[in-house]
Amino acid sequence: MGAISLKAVEKWFGDVEVIKGIDLDIRDGELIIFVGPSGCGKSTLLRMIAGLEETSRGRILLDGADVTHKVPSERELSMVFQSYALYPHLSVAENMGFALKTAGASKGEIAEKVGNAADILKLDEYLERRPKDLSGGQRQRVAIGRAIVRKAKGFLFDEPLSNLDAALRVDMRFEIARLHRTLESTMVYVTHDQVEAMTLADRIVVLKGGRIMQVGSPRELYEAPDNVFVAQFIGSPKMNLVSCTTEGENFFLGDGGTGPLPGPHQCGAVRLGVRPEHIEVVAPGQGQCGGVVQMSEYVGADYFHYVDCGELGRITVRLPGSAAEIEGQRVGLRFDTDRLHFFGADGQRM
Repeated sequence: MGAISLKAVEKWFGDVEVIKGIDLDIRDGELIIFVGPSGCGKSTLLRMIAGLEETSRGRILLDGADVTHKVPSERELSMVFQSYALYPHLSVAENMGFALKTAGASKGEIAEKVGNAADILKLDEYLERRPKDLSGGQRQRVAIGRAIVRKAKGFLFDEPLSNLDAALRVDMRFEIARLHRTLESTMVYVTHDQVEAMTLADRIVVLKGGRIMQVGSPRELYEAPDNVFVAQFIGSPKMNLVSCTTEGENFFLGDGGTGPLPGPHQCGAVRLGVRPEHIEVVAPGQGQCGGVVQMSEYVGADYFHYVDCGELGRITVRLPGSAAEIEGQRVGLRFDTDRLHFFGADGQRM
């Protein structure tokens, strides 16, 4: 079991409150990811769960037991850090079994647990090597192996892939997803990379300024963001936001473009959100708005077009990479009115 509950958790550094009354239940066996901009408190929150930072107020429970004031070694949680922190003079096997050795485990127990971890992480052929003889991805797998040889109720990952290049990050995302399925253990993972969050998480916790902005599955956050912050933080390219008004069954844009409101009619919205892939390029004068394509980015499978729409600002459009080049042309933009998002003056979804 590895259910973790945070009850009105706060963290103060002197007079500065950095974690502001967070309530969160992490289910046993769940892979949950904390994301948010730098300084939002995601790593601090993870370190509080680990016991590496004291909890100023509130409680942290592990399987219903209060561990708020327990030291890290008493919490039955293993942590994987951004830095590999491997002992350079020890072999892979010795690095992975070091904590067990210092805890007094027998040679047989250490060999068995290290062997099991190496098999899971595909490290069998590297057990006699030193860290200097490994790639970055292999070193990170050793660091993960060092964590999983311990008997733990859950695993905490603090930006474990940030030191790897783009190709290795893709490979290691696959390895961590496979590890989660194999171990069926609770995992709490911190990253600044939303692609990692979207591809790995059962649920994502979006943080801003020490507060939770939304918790949900990747699909829930992408398709139904609770507020403007989540709408623009989740998704790449980010969601377009333009000023609008609503009246009766229709919305009206600042430059005169109109359209029907989807679903139950909403009133009082001041901003309309639309994902880049939910915009169609049409002839000038057609659609809800239009402008000149200032720049186009061809990235293989996709084209990203940046359209100057005057007072509405710049709107990003995502088209298939097979589409024709339109940089410098004047175009109309037609929104998929079934995929629009409306936000009030307070930034909340309407």
